[in-house]
Amino acid sequence: KKEGCPLSSVTVKNVQKSFGDTQVLRDFSQEFGDGEFVTLLGPSGCGKTTMLRMIAGFEKPTAGEISIDGKVVSSEKTFVPPEKRDIGMVFQSYAVWPHMTVFDNVAYPLKIKKMDKAAIKQKVDWILEAVHLSQYANRIPSQLSGGQQQRVALGRALVAEPKLLLLDEPLSNLDAKLRVDMRREIVDLQRRLGTTTIYVTHDQTEAMTMGDRIVVMKDGLIQQVDTPQNLYDYPCNIFVAGFIGSPQMNFLDGTLQKSGDQYTVDLAGTTIPLPQEKT
Repeated sequence: KKEGCPLSSVTVKNVQKSFGDTQVLRDFSQEFGDGEFVTLLGPSGCGKTTMLRMIAGFEKPTAGEISIDGKVVSSEKTFVPPEKRDIGMVFQSYAVWPHMTVFDNVAYPLKIKKMDKAAIKQKVDWILEAVHLSQYANRIPSQLSGGQQQRVALGRALVAEPKLLLLDEPLSNLDAKLRVDMRREIVDLQRRLGTTTIYVTHDQTEAMTMGDRIVVMKDGLIQQVDTPQNLYDYPCNIFVAGFIGSPQMNFLDGTLQKSGDQYTVDLAGTTIPLPQEKT
């Protein structure tokens, strides 16, 4: 972890969001801890990107409250704009400046803050090394691969050492091998920096391999929040089981029965005892 890198927690209380008559988030409550990597996982339209945009300040909740480090940033009476929330954001599109070099793209947030040139060079050199782009500092984006351009966007989001890193499906435009490589790099970088990270994806493999915890969503509602292993081993409902499990997963109808302290499931005449507690 880089010395002096700020930590941040995020608390979301009873947040709802509607666009006209369409409610896209229903009573979302969750806490994201200091230094944690959390993925918001669910199918298209489940509300995960809307939730991320409200944490960032690009959308306002219809109801509920969002706090960063104990300070309310969104509520019925309070709204702190995105630039005052100390966040870094990486979008699905690379959104890098095509006419600027890699160095200048990454340095841009620091120049906006009117930081002196020596300090800018020190910070940009460090972050370029962290995202493995030092040798490309003087190139322009058109001379880079898709994965390299996404690393430029990641470096630009991190260079000002934000309290919070928000990523909205940042790898969906990359090919399969690049996606695997970039997953590894993002997780490695987050572990080294210790930046609290919230990552939106609809890709189950991505969520399962990257997050400390996963928030599974459907139709604007949280279905389950747990570690990747627990989600796989102990899904709380059929949707979670089907969404997290393999495409070949089969579901069988059974009857739950209880005898004393022992629960069993009857599957077409075959009785299977259930464990009394998860270990």
